[in-house]
Amino acid sequence: MKSSPHPAPRSTGRLWPLIATVPFLAALVATVVVYVSVSARLPDPLATHFGADGRADGFTSPQGFLTGCLAVLLVLGIGFGLPALREPSAGTPWLIAGGFATAAALGYLICLTLLGNAGAPDGAAVRLPMWQMAVALGLAVPAGALGRLLAGPAPRPTEQAEGEAPRLDLPGATAAGWSRTISSPPLVALGVLVCGGGLVSILGGEVLTGVMLLLTGAVAVAVTSVRVTVDRRGLTLAPTLLSAFRIRFRRIAPDRVAEATSRRIDVFAEFGGWGYRVRPERSGLVLRSGDGLVLRLTGGRRFMVTVDDAATAAALLNTYADRARTRQGG
Repeated sequence: MKSSPHPAPRSTGRLWPLIATVPFLAALVATVVVYVSVSARLPDPLATHFGADGRADGFTSPQGFLTGCLAVLLVLGIGFGLPALREPSAGTPWLIAGGFATAAALGYLICLTLLGNAGAPDGAAVRLPMWQMAVALGLAVPAGALGRLLAGPAPRPTEQAEGEAPRLDLPGATAAGWSRTISSPPLVALGVLVCGGGLVSILGGEVLTGVMLLLTGAVAVAVTSVRVTVDRRGLTLAPTLLSAFRIRFRRIAPDRVAEATSRRIDVFAEFGGWGYRVRPERSGLVLRSGDGLVLRLTGGRRFMVTVDDAATAAALLNTYADRARTRQGG
């Protein structure tokens, strides 16, 4: 029988998406209130970036600064809220704590920048001492603790039993194949956001930085949709958008598979986050929590993939692994 982590208490788990977005909404409201209260006294352009000596070395228009800050807070609110909505797990309360800490530090620096510019004859006269960064970090710590407290108890992860190692009954040398596509909308959104930052950097004159961000974002988008295939060659993971170039992340031959099973995989509890993850005794491509394929390799390590219909994939892979062992034994 399969077992799963104890579910989070309904009173807290149901509220996790709301709790995760509240600090960013609060920072957004604070930004708007401070901006409205000082907008008449802001220089144009205003100072938005400061060097180690506290002197202003970056400037933008007040409206541009407000729009950019609101956009960042909105995107971060969605980015921290989506995981809490999609997959309650042992790591979600700590994700919420990180969101509170991020919102507190960022909100403080945004409001401080606006207040520091208020009444200045021009942006170049504004100073922001670096010790204010320490204040921002100091605010982040209790804010994170508050977020963790509001999130409540996390579900207690238990050792999850893997299902039996099934086989597909393929007569003789009959061949069969299985394939599914997995993707991660939050990671796609992050890749698009990075691409957007690259475009903004290029328009602002930072061409090298912009190009690097564009390339990073494009790669991120390309690898957040992966085709998982099981056939006579074993398990193959290939980026969907790059399939025309025959690029693959990994291929595990049938003779390397000691056993394939399926079970629910908790991304945050078992791997600490999404993506291609490596741990001391296991690794895997995990783009969400849920049904997953678990391979026990001949070397003793485990490889995991979160994918729908994992039981069918496990059964087919076991069949091919048995055939490979039979050939080697013969």
